Amino acid sequence: MFRFDTIRFALAHVVFACAAIGTSLLLMSSASLAQAPADFYRGKQIALLVGFGPGGEDDLWARMISRHLPTHIPGNPNVVPQHTPGSGGLLVVNRLYNTAVRDGTVIGMINRGIPFEPLLGGQGTQFDALKINYIGSPGRDTTVCAARKDAAVQSLQDLYTRELTVGGTGSGADTAIYPEFLSVLLGMKFKLVNGYQGSHEIQLAMERGEVSGICLAYDSVSRGTLARTGRINVLLQAALEPDPRIKDVPMVLDAVRSADDRKALELFFARAAMGRPFVAPPDMPADRLKMVRDAFRDTMRDPEFIEDAKRNMLDVAPADGEHLAALIQKVYATPKPIVDKIGELIK
Repeated sequence: MFRFDTIRFALAHVVFACAAIGTSLLLMSSASLAQAPADFYRGKQIALLVGFGPGGEDDLWARMISRHLPTHIPGNPNVVPQHTPGSGGLLVVNRLYNTAVRDGTVIGMINRGIPFEPLLGGQGTQFDALKINYIGSPGRDTTVCAARKDAAVQSLQDLYTRELTVGGTGSGADTAIYPEFLSVLLGMKFKLVNGYQGSHEIQLAMERGEVSGICLAYDSVSRGTLARTGRINVLLQAALEPDPRIKDVPMVLDAVRSADDRKALELFFARAAMGRPFVAPPDMPADRLKMVRDAFRDTMRDPEFIEDAKRNMLDVAPADGEHLAALIQKVYATPKPIVDKIGELIK
């Protein structure tokens, strides 16, 4: 009898202890979920995965934003850029979507064309662009195609009769998809050499004579050694509207041969409005996403950030995360026949 009572008493204590532990865990979980974003970020580090190699303009944007963004995030976490080059940021967005933690401590910077890749049938896409969270973009730019001054191609018209070898970084990146698309839709004679880690490496390859041209954001082209020393020609503007900074350079839209071709180009050129997108994984806690978006917006307005951009010859023309998300929603609502046409053209 004594042994039975002892055992029963011990079991009662075990049950009570388990209940207490369970209650404590529940309270701890609730407290974690209710944790204020400022408390969450205090003392933490945000990894910024940069889908480009070091040395180019995208790298410059990433490092500059990493310096200024922490000032505007409550809790002031460090933002540390980590270069993850490959296919213009495709590796970054695949990682964010599939394996990265979703608590707000990992974000990314990708090429503006990457969110369009699942829609257009790009290879290697492992994400849903409608579920990615968009933080914002620091600038928008005009894509141009340019060639060395000693290349056989020296004008847009030359591209119809002479071949221009251009460097590319992979599926979805401007350096690859623009020459591919213009070749198929308009019959321009681009020869694409893929495999470079970033636009900086392509421009170095141009200097060495490995390739003769590049299709890229105008700001990035104009910062290169060849442009600064007057050794390249800008052949065309691939945009919806002419860039006032680029004088006497023809618009691709003026070279279209049909109304359908024009519609296809207009959809394709919509990618330029994405600028240089900063993104976050899906299912990031809504309060933390709002905090990071607000911090990004405030950074773009920060006089110290704007002055830093001027010193680095960068043009701040921001778009907020809500705008980028709405643009993606609109593009993905494009009628299927037009999407199918573009997808076929760039296969």
